[in-house]
Amino acid sequence: MKPLSGLFVLDLSRILAGPWCTQLLADLGARVVKIEKPGEGDDTRRWGPPFLLDKEGRPTAESAYYLACNRGKESLALDFTKPGGKAVLLKLLERADVLVENFKVGGLAKYGLGYTDLAPHFPKLIYCSITGFGQSGPYASRPGYDAAIQAMGGLMSITGERDDRPGGGPQKVGVAVADLMAGMYAAVSILAALRERDRSGRGCHLDVSLLDCQVAWLANQATNYLIGGIVPRREGTAHPNIVPYQAFACADGHLMLAVGNDAQFARFAALAGHPEWADDPRFATNPARVAHREALIALIAEVMRQRPRQAWLSALEAAGVPAAPINDLAEVFADPQVKARGLVQPLPHPAAGQVALVRQPVLFDGAPLFSERSPPTLGQQGPELLAELGLSAEALARLREEGAIDR
Repeated sequence: MKPLSGLFVLDLSRILAGPWCTQLLADLGARVVKIEKPGEGDDTRRWGPPFLLDKEGRPTAESAYYLACNRGKESLALDFTKPGGKAVLLKLLERADVLVENFKVGGLAKYGLGYTDLAPHFPKLIYCSITGFGQSGPYASRPGYDAAIQAMGGLMSITGERDDRPGGGPQKVGVAVADLMAGMYAAVSILAALRERDRSGRGCHLDVSLLDCQVAWLANQATNYLIGGIVPRREGTAHPNIVPYQAFACADGHLMLAVGNDAQFARFAALAGHPEWADDPRFATNPARVAHREALIALIAEVMRQRPRQAWLSALEAAGVPAAPINDLAEVFADPQVKARGLVQPLPHPAAGQVALVRQPVLFDGAPLFSERSPPTLGQQGPELLAELGLSAEALARLREEGAIDR
């Protein structure tokens, strides 16, 4: 039995933050039913190429983006804006423990499906709303997109090379981290709400904002500003509080050097052929190295260029100095450690035969937990779900006629 076995989640979300949350719940054992608009489905199904190829090598209707965040779910193509479709959704809510949605504020209330509409009828329901800016405040009605949140929430101001260097300027992170972190905060909050429900018997409304989450996980950079009063600047790959802690060019590639304390720096200096650096008052302690960052980095950069990357990595590892190669994704998935941990999870797929995905990363007592169900095709489990609700042939015919379900 998985930890969340027996939990029933209705997923009314799309794109990334909500689906990332519900995929994690599915991996941990929850039954997740994804409600999608008939004929269209989640927007990300069309966010390609690349698309998954079928057994004959032809593109399917599932993009790689969609596949990344919808493992383990059942898909029901249902238009709940139609009276019959809403009635079906209410039947599902009778069984649901959790509802996750990421409509704009008030978007579901228009159909009588907001939290205040449902709470009197489903008092044990955990209702999780994920929006760009939250349920209150001057920006509440605005749509929220990951790149906009990375910009507004300060992340882009501290990501990228300095303005006075080649390639300088703000950058967004290479994956949609504001969405992903909001999804993870949402999943943690849902588990906390379920624990509280165990005690009180009551559900609740969770208000998850991408901007709130982005500001919260600025972490040390936020407290650097709040405590020190200095606005952090972009440092490229460098760390604002530790030196040397950044990428360096070697003779044939790049590596990340991560010297975390003075003893490691002394070992690095000896390895670099300059043991005197560790005794130099400018470099002997980390605060001194931070104060004299420019001078030290110039010296290190000149030395690093003299040897191949692998020669440095081998020597640094033997000396106990933290460092790592800067891998592209082909190198990541070829890495022996990634392979040994079994992070690539193949799942059966009805059109492609098999699809390779990245598993949920946490091990429980040494064993991985992940869903055995591949991301569903649009409406794939619809017939079974509708039959489970006991709908008659006449009721199904009326739903099709109304356009609430696919014909």
